[in-house]
Amino acid sequence: MSNEADFTEPARVTFRGYGGITLAGDSWGPQDGPLVVFLHGGGQTRHSWKDSGLALAKAGMHAVLLDARGHGDSDWAPEGDYTRSAMVEDLMGVLEQLGKPGFVVGASMGGLTGLIASAHPHHERMTGLVLVDVVPRPEVKGVERVISFLGSNPEGFASLEEAADAVAAYLPHRRRPRNPEGLQRNLRQREDGRWYWHWDPAMLGGRGEQIDMHTKALEDAARQLTMPVLLVRGALSDVVSEEGVRSFRALVPHAEYAEIGAAAHTAASDANDEFTDAVVDFVRAHVTMD
Repeated sequence: MSNEADFTEPARVTFRGYGGITLAGDSWGPQDGPLVVFLHGGGQTRHSWKDSGLALAKAGMHAVLLDARGHGDSDWAPEGDYTRSAMVEDLMGVLEQLGKPGFVVGASMGGLTGLIASAHPHHERMTGLVLVDVVPRPEVKGVERVISFLGSNPEGFASLEEAADAVAAYLPHRRRPRNPEGLQRNLRQREDGRWYWHWDPAMLGGRGEQIDMHTKALEDAARQLTMPVLLVRGALSDVVSEEGVRSFRALVPHAEYAEIGAAAHTAASDANDEFTDAVVDFVRAHVTMD
């Protein structure tokens, strides 16, 4: 890893994940600042956090944005191991390699990883936890819609425009970008000329995104939480309901809560400034800034 962080551009970093795979990441900001590790949702990459990484760097924090196993530039698991336990061990290993405790910010899949990791034997490597539109009891229909999108278009897309149409249909609350070139961060063009999502299709079968099946383990982890916790919900979310929030806060009475009015399940990218402000305020409230 580089010894110096760049405040305007990230430093590319790699870590050894569980089972010896290589995990890719971006490092933003001063490495002696408070550490904040970002874990994206299923089918996303570390680039979904890039604006937050820059904002935290400017606030004097050290943000590390990870590509989960099987996503982005990280290795695909050779045995198709995308279980929650493997992802938790990835996170614990990254925190160990970074050499100091850190806050963990996780969206959807990444949030589930962070919540389960909080009950890990080495949970002291986590300073605090930010859950982005994820709770132990989500709305089944919303979860099914996410899974359906992740499993769609296995044959790829003929063009970036076609891929942009698919994303626009999945995220109707967002304005469709005029230029779909930004999707190249999430797609790869193969020899057949078609564009495919840059994540391992085995992920869905190997990890199991049926969140409701893991409710007991998630609630058990939530009950044990003593570290600072912030739950962020998109007010337009069809995955986390107000009832889901109430259930979580009953399990974790000390949890702080922020609702973003203009955001849905993809809260961090729907309203990035508001989301990032909430994270910065939370971290500042629970660390002593030099």
